[in-house]
Amino acid sequence: MTAPVPMAQVWRGDMVECTHLGHAAIVDETGALVAAWGDPKAEIYPRSSCKMLQALPLIESGAADAYHLTPEHLALACASHNAADIHTSRVTTWLASLDLTDADLRCGAQVPNDKEARFALIRAVQKPCQYHNNCSGKHSGFLTLSRHLGAGPEYNDIDHPVQVAIKSAFEDMTGAASQRFAIDGCSAPNHTTTVEGLARAMAQMASDRSGSRGAAAGRLVEAMRAFPELVAGEGRACTALMRDMSDGVVKTGAEGVFTAILPALKMGVALKITDGATRASEAAITALLVQLGVLDVGSPAASLMNKDIRNWRGTKTGAIRADKSLRVKA
Repeated sequence: MTAPVPMAQVWRGDMVECTHLGHAAIVDETGALVAAWGDPKAEIYPRSSCKMLQALPLIESGAADAYHLTPEHLALACASHNAADIHTSRVTTWLASLDLTDADLRCGAQVPNDKEARFALIRAVQKPCQYHNNCSGKHSGFLTLSRHLGAGPEYNDIDHPVQVAIKSAFEDMTGAASQRFAIDGCSAPNHTTTVEGLARAMAQMASDRSGSRGAAAGRLVEAMRAFPELVAGEGRACTALMRDMSDGVVKTGAEGVFTAILPALKMGVALKITDGATRASEAAITALLVQLGVLDVGSPAASLMNKDIRNWRGTKTGAIRADKSLRVKA
């Protein structure tokens, strides 16, 4: 097993104060490994970085068309959103269209990440609801699929038809049987794969447009590309990167995971920071996007790979920088 390698450093003044290690892989349309850092065979939980894979059965089953889902719905199905009004208003309308309510979700209540939404709850002396959960769009998709399949309400159960369909799609796309699963932050199962397997799935999402699977992948990528603000929100790396990228989409996951789907290159990218630091995964994925030519080094989002760190007085104290090794060999 290859050890993780430096992927980002935190500088304070002119000295490295912290180094974040990790693994990364880039895979092409044939499933071949184009480039790797650390151990591409490292087994990981992809967490929310694989929501696009979890959304494939929503379209393949016919549920998305049967319930007249729009690209906005599909973007939300792939989202880890801030629970701003643009997110929660759409989720609650989606649930109402199914004659369902917040009580039908199984993701749990979460304080909104969006400041205005959070302060609004405080001023109104109200508790957060499940639709404020950053995964409520994904779960609305699960409920839609469950309704279409005529299945029961406990759609998070590992043997529920929704989760059976998701596991099948996940394993088909990653190219291997998952070795285990655990429960994610939103209470849904999350299956393991390797860093390379996750990149392989993203490469398939980027390149294969044949059959129902390819058509579903294309619709999800197009939806995320069209509505980056629904996938995450203002101030978030996913939204900022997708707005500035010339091609493709990206998706973050908890504990330092990031993926990218790059249709023009027909490539997929996956990385995992072993200590789970989001600041490092954001810097690393940004550096790879720049090196692959889908993000201009002068764009605002590119600053994520060399981001200033400031203290409470606004004084610059250092920076988080992507490691210089994140260069794609020609």
